[in-house]
Amino acid sequence: MRLSEKTLHRLRPDVQRPTYDRGTVLAGILHIGVGAFHRAHQAPVIDDCLAAGQKDWAILGASLRSTATRDALSPQDFCYGLSVRDGDSQSLRVVGSLLDMISAPENPSALLDAMVDPRIRIVMLTVTEKAYLRRPDGSLDADHGDVVHDLANPDMPRTVHGLLTEALARRFEAGTQPFTLLSCDNLPANGKALRQVIVDFAGRRSPVLADQIARHVAFPSCMVDRIVPATADGDRERISAGLGLDDAWPVVAEPFFQWVVEDDFPAGRPRWERFGVTMVEDVTPYETMKLRMLNGAHSAIAYLGLLAGHATVDAAFADPAIRAIVEALWDETSATLPGEAGLDPLDYRRRLAARFANTALAHQTRQIATDGSQKLPQRIIAPALERLEAGRSIETLALVVAAWIAACAARGGDGTARRFTDPLDARLDAIFAGGRPTADLAGPVFEAAGFASGSRLRDRLIAEVGKASAGRPYFPRSR
Repeated sequence: MRLSEKTLHRLRPDVQRPTYDRGTVLAGILHIGVGAFHRAHQAPVIDDCLAAGQKDWAILGASLRSTATRDALSPQDFCYGLSVRDGDSQSLRVVGSLLDMISAPENPSALLDAMVDPRIRIVMLTVTEKAYLRRPDGSLDADHGDVVHDLANPDMPRTVHGLLTEALARRFEAGTQPFTLLSCDNLPANGKALRQVIVDFAGRRSPVLADQIARHVAFPSCMVDRIVPATADGDRERISAGLGLDDAWPVVAEPFFQWVVEDDFPAGRPRWERFGVTMVEDVTPYETMKLRMLNGAHSAIAYLGLLAGHATVDAAFADPAIRAIVEALWDETSATLPGEAGLDPLDYRRRLAARFANTALAHQTRQIATDGSQKLPQRIIAPALERLEAGRSIETLALVVAAWIAACAARGGDGTARRFTDPLDARLDAIFAGGRPTADLAGPVFEAAGFASGSRLRDRLIAEVGKASAGRPYFPRSR
């Protein structure tokens, strides 16, 4: 029997479930990018808010590309199971805060209409770094084909830029208060990053519209942290058995949860601080520690792990050589964190070590490795430049960049072609085609990726990356 609203009463007794009437709640949040992370992170918090009587903050989901999540969850009335795993233990709950989903490619008009509805007061995004369509300096890539399309066809948007700008234009025209835009993607100052590209896009439509957005729309930044591996077939079978009902689209997560949000919501927000969310004036210190210590270590584990033949994070982290590199990376990055913010890097790294060692998650290294050219600037390049500026060594930070280059170059040589992908694949493949040693690839790759663009220390960083490649046991000398 399939999980759905009508079958919730058939769940096994030990499964947590919605305790509210889903027919009486209203969507106050529209979330773009309803992937596994959103369903394991923000959606359970909103589920708790609904259960506590905050009934006008349910979620309406939106997809800009694939309809897979909608198609899988629609027969389940958008209910799904969340498995929280630590070692051999598991706790299960069914999340009911997602009420419906709209596919933008299929029906952009329906999605725009939903975003103009005054009841939608927050629009959240988990669309990954590459969907922001930014140049290396953070500005909008106005030459991107989808951006050009959206500027010419505002009623048929393909990008978040076109969608959000058109929805806000219609709200302004109707005299409706604008929604708050909350980016939940792994970008430094993600609210500011989103504001920059949206205002830039709007300015190419109308300077008046850009000014309205700049003056009247709130873009708070936030930091999100929970390891959410891709759901495998074995997870579906195990979770369905634990629920006592078939679930086609469950998610898996670790016990750790953190969500730090700048408190700037003119149109209102849920009282989610009652359920573990930290509301702050400035999220920067928290996101810096997370990006550099968790995400940076994840990148190191992913690329070194792939080169060494480790399929999962826990297996790679158990490799003594890789564990030593991660510890050295933490030594380097923790020294770049703001000392006046009250952070505790030592405690944080102890908790990270326990999380990476969690054997229950089977977090795939190739999943983390995807889109490295978009992730490394904030995770690795930025702290490396800061340390160079301060006259400090960057041996391990440089090694992580070298590992990314080597992992990209080695993808086609061991029977695992395209084990992970990157937006720069075509340009990277052209660079690797020459068969040069890994140590000689740093300069061309930096040029293609725009790493450290404009920094006076760029050549020094490139030299350090090249030096880090030499003599490493996991690095192939050439493709």
